[in-house]
Amino acid sequence: MQEEFLHYVWKHQKLNLNQLYTSIGERIELVSPGQHNFDAGPDFFNAQIRIDGQLWVGNIELHINSSDWYRHNHQSDPVYQNVILHVVWKHDMEVLREDNQSIPVLELHSLISDEVIQVYNQLKSTKSTALPCVSVWPLIESFYLQNWIERLYIERLESKYKVILKWLKKSNYNWEYVLFQMLLKNFGLKVNGDSFEALAKSIPFNVIQKNRPEVEDLEALLMGHSGLLPAEPLDEYSENIKRRYNYIQRKFDLRVPSALVPKFFRLRPPNFPTIRLSQFARLWHEQEGLFSKLMAAKTTEQFYKLFSISSALYWQNHFTFGKISRNSKKRLTPSFIDLLLVNTIIPLKFAYHKYLGDDPTSEVLDLIASVPIENNSIVNSFKMLKVAKPNALHSQGLIQLKLVYCNTRSCLNCAIENIMLSKSFNP
Repeated sequence: MQEEFLHYVWKHQKLNLNQLYTSIGERIELVSPGQHNFDAGPDFFNAQIRIDGQLWVGNIELHINSSDWYRHNHQSDPVYQNVILHVVWKHDMEVLREDNQSIPVLELHSLISDEVIQVYNQLKSTKSTALPCVSVWPLIESFYLQNWIERLYIERLESKYKVILKWLKKSNYNWEYVLFQMLLKNFGLKVNGDSFEALAKSIPFNVIQKNRPEVEDLEALLMGHSGLLPAEPLDEYSENIKRRYNYIQRKFDLRVPSALVPKFFRLRPPNFPTIRLSQFARLWHEQEGLFSKLMAAKTTEQFYKLFSISSALYWQNHFTFGKISRNSKKRLTPSFIDLLLVNTIIPLKFAYHKYLGDDPTSEVLDLIASVPIENNSIVNSFKMLKVAKPNALHSQGLIQLKLVYCNTRSCLNCAIENIMLSKSFNP
């Protein structure tokens, strides 16, 4: 038994409220369980209860055993002197306040069925790498599952909104610059995301904008500042790019960053940093006012059109400088654009409208539901449950569930376990 479970029982009133009595037989009526306190001090503030008809307003403290009161030294702590009820799993000794007055005790172990405890222990002890409640998930009605996944996705957007606000403040509230940083980071995908983000932050945005009109200048700036240019030119194109970067570096007095050089290892050639930076340079060059265009776009087709770009001609038969490869047009694929939508555009659209005081929920839910479901290890681990619809709303919701709830075993904050425990409390 854990105090976490007792908190859940008390907070959600998962008790037969007609059978509550103190350890000495006084009738308890629960008016309000109080406000759950996650910091130091009593577990619930400002609760209201009646004991034998007398209304009491104060704090509630919960323990596994009554004796934990003394083990935690509450008897000498002033903040615990206003505790009006001691809720415990087992009452093993009488507890007194500092004035030697006995604190009323509610013992729970005889009020909660073995079935409820069994469900709780099963959910907490499972070794599943996907989710603790893997065995009970199929028993949950589809309506509740889909509603919870939708709420999880909004929760994920809210957490990203907080990060975007920090970026916005650091950029002096320049939304275009925030887009530049987020977009460049996500062009690097998982392997090079950190190095691409460091690259974005290492170049003053006014320098980016001044070199935007000439796509080769912009590509030279990104390639050179990321450390991807060869020490000595390997062909005419690399010589041109290197010359341009040296000129830009001198002109704007740019310091060579100490950021991580992007990686090639374990990447498919179309995802090589050279290709992605060339594509990004082409996009930023061609789509002036990109932020406004993205905020105005409503459908995936409009986004695909905005991102319909390819790398420089040189990269059509190269993946690295100086090494010729089979000719292929290096365009942004729909699947890559989908990743940008999920990880950059939709969170930014949500944040922008929320910042303006609008409610973007309906628009972003419609948009994310039109994007195909993601293919990654987390989403794949849930496939056996056959509940995820084939769209990115569900894959993003499942990712939030796995990272925030399952990995941390925050089961009692999860709707799945709450539903199962409610079924047990109310069979």
